[in-house]
Amino acid sequence: MKSARKASIVIATALFLAGGWTAAAWAVPIPVVQLGVENASSPDKVSSALQILALLTVLTLAPSILIMMTSFSRIVIVFSFLRQAMGTQQTPPNHILIGLSLFLTMFVMGPVWNEVNERALQPYLQEKISQADALKAAQVPLKRFMLRQTREKDLALFVNYSEGPKPATKEDIGISAVVPAFIISELKTAFQIGFMIYIPFLILDMVVASVLLSMGMMMLPPVLISLPFKLMLFVMVDGWYLTVGSLMKSFA
Repeated sequence: MKSARKASIVIATALFLAGGWTAAAWAVPIPVVQLGVENASSPDKVSSALQILALLTVLTLAPSILIMMTSFSRIVIVFSFLRQAMGTQQTPPNHILIGLSLFLTMFVMGPVWNEVNERALQPYLQEKISQADALKAAQVPLKRFMLRQTREKDLALFVNYSEGPKPATKEDIGISAVVPAFIISELKTAFQIGFMIYIPFLILDMVVASVLLSMGMMMLPPVLISLPFKLMLFVMVDGWYLTVGSLMKSFA
């Protein structure tokens, strides 16, 4: 009897506490979140929605803009050629090369970004110019940098195929024609620098292969023997200094 009475007391207490917690929970107001599509009452709402959509699109394409419209592509391609010419496979790792390329890109593009900040970003933040004027002002230094690195042959390729009147000067060329011409020129320049990097390492591979062949060691891979000599040569001539210095001079 005592055990049954204790059990009934425990059950009653549990029900009381549960009921109290339930009442307390129902007493706290729960916010309601609703999602829906409504008709726009004014053109301003449509314009703001389109601006938000355009901003999200630009943020999505920001990595591509950074890669294609700056010095990043030339730098990272040259570093990739350098690693392949040395035969070190994944040394330095990809994230090291990409990180170094990003910092060198920031160094090279520093004057351009400072000009964009002074002419476009700061006046726009201070509400001195409109958003459209800020975008036009930001294009000027960036387009000037790309035109300085673009060959006339590549630029003429896209200008001739573009519709509308032909521009009188380079400054009149639209950004839609400058960007692809700049990318093609950067690819050619990067491959030219990569070819010059390959030559000393290729000569060293040929010398090692001929020595091994003359010694009758035809089964021994020449790359395995030439790798230490490549590393020694690269360190003795201070290869990183020469490579980075040549890249910086190519953007001067």
